[in-house]
Amino acid sequence: MSDCIFCKIANGEIPTELVYQDDLVAAFKDANPLTPVHILVVPKKHYENVVDGVPAEVLAAMVHAIDVVTKETGIDKTGFRCITNTGDDAGQSVHHFHIHVMGGRKLDPNAGEG
Repeated sequence: MSDCIFCKIANGEIPTELVYQDDLVAAFKDANPLTPVHILVVPKKHYENVVDGVPAEVLAAMVHAIDVVTKETGIDKTGFRCITNTGDDAGQSVHHFHIHVMGGRKLDPNAGEG
């Protein structure tokens, strides 16, 4: 999708510090972090949301990216939350499938924080 900000970031059209990337996915710090560690993991190809026919290999690449970034930030030891919002009513503000990886402090078990 030509006007999608996450497509542009993931494919290098908008400069940002990527914390991880491979052929299928990119991960970068959220511009408006809600926790000390708040990273977005996105596929490089545009998918509206998690139920938009995302191939298994893309989902596997996203899980691998989560593994890498949580270990690099140390939140693999203290705990972290992964969130994906699907649709406007769920709070999806950018309609490009992405997973919020959040941690770095004790998270409220009753709040989505993403």
